[in-house]
Order: sequence, then C-alpha cells, then structure tokens
Amino acid sequence: MLPPMEPKSSNSIYSTEQTDDLRILNFLVRTHLPDQRLDLWLVQQIAGISRNRVQGLISESRVTVGGKVVKQSYLVKWNDEIIVRIPRPRPSPLIAQDIPLDIRFEDDHLVVVNKPAGMVVHPACGHPDGTLVNALLHHCKDLAGIGGEMRPGLVHRLDMDTSGLLVVAKDERTLSSLSRQFREKTSERIYKAIVWGHPYPQQGRIEAPLGRSKRDRKAFGVVEGGKEAATRYEALEAFELLSLVELQLETGRTHQIRIHMKYAGYPVFGDPLYGGRNRRLGPLTTPQRAFIAKLFDILPRQALHAAMLGFDHPITAEHHRFESEFPDDIQQVLDLLRGEDG
Repeated sequence: MLPPMEPKSSNSIYSTEQTDDLRILNFLVRTHLPDQRLDLWLVQQIAGISRNRVQGLISESRVTVGGKVVKQSYLVKWNDEIIVRIPRPRPSPLIAQDIPLDIRFEDDHLVVVNKPAGMVVHPACGHPDGTLVNALLHHCKDLAGIGGEMRPGLVHRLDMDTSGLLVVAKDERTLSSLSRQFREKTSERIYKAIVWGHPYPQQGRIEAPLGRSKRDRKAFGVVEGGKEAATRYEALEAFELLSLVELQLETGRTHQIRIHMKYAGYPVFGDPLYGGRNRRLGPLTTPQRAFIAKLFDILPRQALHAAMLGFDHPITAEHHRFESEFPDDIQQVLDLLRGEDG
C-alpha cells in the first residue's frame, strides 16, 4: 500500500484515488494566489514530498493542470484543476539485513542512530552489504520512499571507522529539510577526537579547500581550487604526547576533520590514512614507544567520534539534541592517557 499523502492547507478542494500502482491526487484551487509556481504550490499541499520530487513528477508528465501538461514554473490560478499521479515507490535493489542497531530516537519521519566503528554507511564497491542502509531497510517498516524508491534518506555520512551519531530521513520532505539545515549550518555537529600533539592556539578555526588527492585516488587532501571547508576546534585536555579536542564542522566534506587536523599538524591519533599511526613528535623514549604501541593495540582505527547532533525536527519544529558517549576502544585509550600509566 502506498504511504498516505494528506493535504497540508485549505488552499484547495482535495480528493484522492489509489490503484495498485498509483496514488492520484486531485486539487481544485480555491484561493487567489500571488504568482505562485506550480512546484512550490504542490510542495505546500502534499505532506512528505520534496520540491525535487515534485519537479521530477512534472518533468515526467505526471502533473496536469486542466488536463494539460505544464512546466514547473506555471503560475497557479483560481479554479485550476490539478491532478498529480504519484507512482508507487520502487522496491530498493539493496538487501534488507537483520543487523543490530543502536537507535537513539525514532518516529514516523526520521531515525537517529549511534553508528559503531567498522560499519559502512551505504553499500559501495568492496562493501556490497552489511551496511547501515541494509540494516535500516530491515528495521524501518514505515519508509515513505525517497526519489521514487523505497529506501532511507541519508542526510550525512560517517567514515567506516568513525563512530557516533547520524540522522536518517524516512520521507522526502524530512530529507529535504534536514539537508537544508546541514547546508545552511543551522544544525549542530560536534565531534571529539584524540590527536597528536598540543594544538596551538588552544582553540581556533582551520580553513583550507579540500579535494581528491592527486597522489592517492582513495584519499583526499588540501588542494588548490578544492571545495571550501572549515572546521572549528578546541583543545579540552593535554597529555604528554596527545590531546583530546572538540571539533565542530562548518562544512561537511569527505574526511574533512581528518584532513584538516593533519594539515594543522595534529593528525587524529590512529588514523591510518592521514598520518595518525606515525610517530609525530621526534624521537620517543623506549617507555613512550611502548605506551603508544599499547594504545595502538587497543585502537586499530582513528580516534574520532561524532559525539553530539542537534537539529530542528522538520515536522514538529521541536529542537532535538543528542549526545553519544565514547565507545569502549576510545574510552580505554583516554583512561590510560589520563592515568599516564604507560
């Protein structure tokens, strides 16, 4: 059965029909509108649909006004008869898998997940299944469809070996709203990391453009002409060789925190791709080498965790703020550093 799409305002007379393959929405405009475009008007009328999806339906000739196919820029008028034919969302080609998830919040529109290190977010080359998306396809029985496909909507991602909080949309309107909040920097994303050295000054802003590395196509780096990227940091605790820092994203580029910290001279501890598993501070004593080796044994990945996530709920407008404690491996390293018992 197709997900319900109810009218959101009283600007029209509304009726709906449903077949096995289509939901047919019928509107009769009963208000005078100041030059409002068809695509924008429909977004306001239909719950759970994005402007991109509406524009796609119009371009596919699934929207008619007075029985005629029109452009998305058509200006809606009094007494227009508008029919929207929405096809049933296609089944996802991905496999639903019963994989345990740490769900921190869920309702009809979104789900907040605390992702463990080692889990890939979306199937890709080398990781065809076993991902967060595969797990969500099994867990979420109320997906409304994204872009005409029955799948969860990824608002943002975390690297495979970065742990912490993610929000995932169940419908197009939620995905569009959350994506806009991330793009316009009205959401909150705070990470915590253990890094090499002692950042100076203790708080600041790293701004450097990012792009794909010319030497290693699997990696990214600071490149001239790359995409704008900015990260704020604050050192919270200093240890003999390492520091605990808090980081806040102003942009959301691939590997942004890991690259920016390396660029600043303070790579994320344990990061195998961006200098975090190399000795960074000159010659180490035998006890220091043994202590670092012990920490590496505990933490075979980068010490980076998405610790806080905040956003306004796209439907209720309520502000949500979630926090996630360090996973065991980072917490063990931090306990040893605080004891400096190496």
